[in-house]
Formats: sequence, structure tokens, C-alpha cells
Amino acid sequence: MIGISLLTLNPEAAGGTLTYVRGLVDALARTGELDYRVFVPSTAPDAGGALPATVVDALPAGGGRLGRAAVLARLALAPRRLRRALRPAELDAVHFPLSTMLPRLDGPPAATTIHDLQHEAFPRFFSRGQLRYRRHAYGAAIRHSRVVIAVSEFVRGELIERYGLDADRVRAIRHGIDHGLFSPGGGPRQAFLLYPANLWPHKNHERLFRAFATVREERPGLRLVLTGANHGGVRLPPGVESRGHVSVDELVGLYRSAAALVYPSLYEGFGMPCLEAMACGCPVAAARVASLPEVCGEAAVYFDPRSVGSIAEGIRGVLDEPASGGIEQAAGFRWERSAAEHDAVYRELRDLGRPA
Repeated sequence: MIGISLLTLNPEAAGGTLTYVRGLVDALARTGELDYRVFVPSTAPDAGGALPATVVDALPAGGGRLGRAAVLARLALAPRRLRRALRPAELDAVHFPLSTMLPRLDGPPAATTIHDLQHEAFPRFFSRGQLRYRRHAYGAAIRHSRVVIAVSEFVRGELIERYGLDADRVRAIRHGIDHGLFSPGGGPRQAFLLYPANLWPHKNHERLFRAFATVREERPGLRLVLTGANHGGVRLPPGVESRGHVSVDELVGLYRSAAALVYPSLYEGFGMPCLEAMACGCPVAAARVASLPEVCGEAAVYFDPRSVGSIAEGIRGVLDEPASGGIEQAAGFRWERSAAEHDAVYRELRDLGRPA
């Protein structure tokens, strides 16, 4: 039996990690060849999809941006409360898909997926408590996992370099996308740019606003549409509007009708919105940093996200001469392939745990 622990999942704040979890478990249910059991928190009882699941009354999750007191409480209490729930003696291997091995297990052999190391690259974007949590929890997960799964070759390289890991222990398994959902539409494209991102420091909204204002002086009919959280407390420049959280169907509609996606993030472990946009036929302008060139390939217009002038040039470029091949680039990312590569890791861990 392969255990998949989602006990630290916070469905209200998980973002791209929630997309990963849903895509993985759904693909394993369709095409997986092993026996699985997903351990889910009572706050997300349906997170296991069609796989067999055990619902656990776990601590509230949300490790990425917790306050100091909550971090300390979680570090102190989670292992004791959660270890009993996993029943490790019944498992051949266990996977922690959410960057933390909570609770830590001495057996069976474990893998942990690490989504990014943003706290190491940009520690100024985190409070002292957030840094303490991430460095403790991520470091423990990496040390105690027999295999570490990275969501991109970029993150794999970061793990090997920053933690001195043996390259054989670190596997890059890229995400897929739902091609039945994210696909081109038949309607015309409209005069707006799209940026689907919460207002977090690394998402670089301030520079984007300044670059957009420059381009809008030349193209007064152009708009910038934002989706995601935390925009309400910010004064938006002229021509910029926030839709807040939107449904997946609404997001698809935006991808299908936007003139382009602009993605000026300073750091991404993967960059799912770029692929989703490409799959919908939406031109993409993206930052040439971190994992984004790996994900977008030659199907995007690139810019330097640290330069307002470069972002503005990227916007002009994607509007005037967008890169081709986005649909073909996105087609290479499929959850079935990701699930098969996870299954290979699970088999390896299962065999490590068997007597010689």
C-alpha cells in the first residue's frame, strides 16, 4: 500500500500545490497501477478524489505564510497528532506531496515533493516566523526522505546545490494540465492583459503596474485584468481591474479572450498559469527567471522582471509579435505522464523497504 499524506493541505491557500494534488490523485485513480490510500484533513475531505481515503481531524494547515505563534504550535503539535493517523506499519511507502514531512516517519521509506525554495532565494519576502518554519520543515523533509521529488529541473538543481544532495536522490517530475479543460476557444481576443496571481511580493505587481502605465500611454484602450487574492487593499492604477478569486471556468474564459498573459514573477518553482494560457492559445510574455524558461520553452516572449523598461518591452512584443507554438508546448505536459513517473518512485521506495 502506498500512502499519500495530504494532512497539511489548506484548500483555501494552497494555490498551485492544490492543482498539483488534484491533478496527481485524479491521474493515479485513472492510470495508476498500485494500491493507494490518501490521508486527507477534515478541512478537505474530498481531496483524495476517487482514490481510497482516510479523513483525519488534523491541525489547520497553511504553512507557507503562517504567523510566528501558529508556526511554533504547528511544529510542536503536528507530529504527535498526525503520526498516529498514518498507520505507517501498514504502508510500503509514503509520499508527502506538500513540501513538508509532517509527521516525520522513521519508516516506511518516504518521498517528499518540494515545490520551490523561494525562502532561500528571497528571504526578505518572509517574516522571521515564516522563515523559521520553512527552513525547519523543508530541511527535515529533505533530510529524512529517501527520494526528493522536484517539480522542475530548476528546483532539482536548487536542491542539489543548496542542500548538497546526491543527484540520484532528487527526481524532477513536472506537472501536467487538464487539456480537456484548458483548450482554445473560438471567440475573438480582446484588448486586455491577464495576470492571475495573488498579491505576494515575488509576484512583482508594482513593477508590472509601472510598465503597464508606460505601454498604456501608447495604447490607451489596453487594460490589465488581475485575478487572485489580496488586491483589495491596493490602489490600482488606471486601466487595471481586479476580479479577485475566480472559478476555473471563468479563468479559462479569460485565457481564451485575453490579448496576452503577462507573467512578471521574480521566482517560480513551476509556473502553471503560463502553461494553462498556452493550452488555451493565449500568447505569453514571461520573466526569464527560475523555472519559467524551462516550462515555456520557445513559446513565450521573455523579459527581465527586475526592469520596468524590459517588462514594458515584453508587453509590446507579445502584443505586436507573439511567439508561436504555445499549444504544442503545453501538449507535452500531461498528468498521466506525471502519475507514471510518481508510480516509478513509489515502486522504488516499496522495494527499498522490503527485506533483502
